[in-house]
Amino acid sequence: MIMTADRIKYLREQANMTQADLARRLDITRSSVNAWEMGISVPSTQYVVELAGMFHVSTDYLLCVDKTATVDIQGLTETDVQMVHMLVEHLRSKNK
Repeated sequence: MIMTADRIKYLREQANMTQADLARRLDITRSSVNAWEMGISVPSTQYVVELAGMFHVSTDYLLCVDKTATVDIQGLTETDVQMVHMLVEHLRSKNK
């Protein structure tokens, strides 16, 4: 199973960076990067966002979140959004 630690190491290596290089770019210690890559600790939200931007990937990719579909609700009223949620819940219960 792929873990966040594996993704960070893979992306760092693909960018031809050492742990020290990555640490300098993030203004943290090399041992912090090493701990992330060893799975001893996980980066804070701030660093997940910075890593995603630096490596041009999504935070979901870094965190190994399963792919999910999203719906753009821009321009919908609060009532419309509630109706969308109700429809989704109805379809989920119907398809169980």
